[in-house]
Amino acid sequence: MIVQATKNKTRLAFIIVIAMIVTTALISLSTGSSSINITRLVPTLMGNGTFQDEFVFYSLRLPRIIITFLCGVALATSGAILQGITKNDLADPGIVGINSGAGVAVTLFFLFIPANAETFAYLLPLAAFGGAMLTALTIYAFSYNKEQGLMPTQFILTGVGFSLALSGLMIVLISSSDRQQVEFIATWLAGGVWGTDWPFILALLPWLVILLPIVLYFAKHLNILRLGSPVATGTGVHVKRTRIVLLTMATALAASAVSVSGGIAFIGLMAPHLARAIVGNKHQRMLPFAMLIGGMLLLIADTIGRNIVPPAGIPAGIIAACIGAPYFLYLLSRK
Repeated sequence: MIVQATKNKTRLAFIIVIAMIVTTALISLSTGSSSINITRLVPTLMGNGTFQDEFVFYSLRLPRIIITFLCGVALATSGAILQGITKNDLADPGIVGINSGAGVAVTLFFLFIPANAETFAYLLPLAAFGGAMLTALTIYAFSYNKEQGLMPTQFILTGVGFSLALSGLMIVLISSSDRQQVEFIATWLAGGVWGTDWPFILALLPWLVILLPIVLYFAKHLNILRLGSPVATGTGVHVKRTRIVLLTMATALAASAVSVSGGIAFIGLMAPHLARAIVGNKHQRMLPFAMLIGGMLLLIADTIGRNIVPPAGIPAGIIAACIGAPYFLYLLSRK
């Protein structure tokens, strides 16, 4: 009886989240300086739209919606992993410095490494992953104790320190750059979704297709890790190795996302919390919901940002921060 009620609740929540994603996507398509009348969506999808409708739909709106949703999925999954391996509900790739590490690598790549337009979109996630992974491993090393293992509070505090330092380094790097380069890095720092063309989708998609199934496979390991290292060791889990593998996947997901979405924080913080409130702590159920909620939250933030101050709009990262920062302070006060 209780199991069936839980299944019904989960099914209803899934339907509601999907409906909200579809609704947000339709609003995003039909609003903004370049938009499609909602009554023209179906004819355009069927190939009977005007040239302007098809251009707006296939070249402007649809790729932006897809890339925003995928980045939200990646950031939410990364946040859920970090919260699981650190046993700290305040963990988020933007807060603990992983996004900033990716940002420094993106800045160096953009300023100093020549790349043609055809390969730029595909090399950018690799550069971001290199910087993010180096940062994540350094933070892990500073937060690891041979006797106690990974210390969650020190991991968060060290990450915050690295985040501030690396953000300052990015500003130093662009201080002597030309105007166009400064504008690009400034957009990245603000969390403006800039990689909105189809090549960026093709560059990001393989990371998610490969990593998300592996993360779901490790869901049971995340359940065990949250019980503590002694319990995990007693069940046969190699704690240190499992944490490194999961940290690598969290870093790769966050880096691939922020390489095209900019420095967006708090999505990875909020989405897992909302998912737990809906379906509980079991990662087999929580992770898929966190992915959907993360995509939805970033899509909502981008839609609001594009329309609140037309035509330039406000970067999605700022909208997400306006929502996520008070929530972070609320969690901090509770912890």
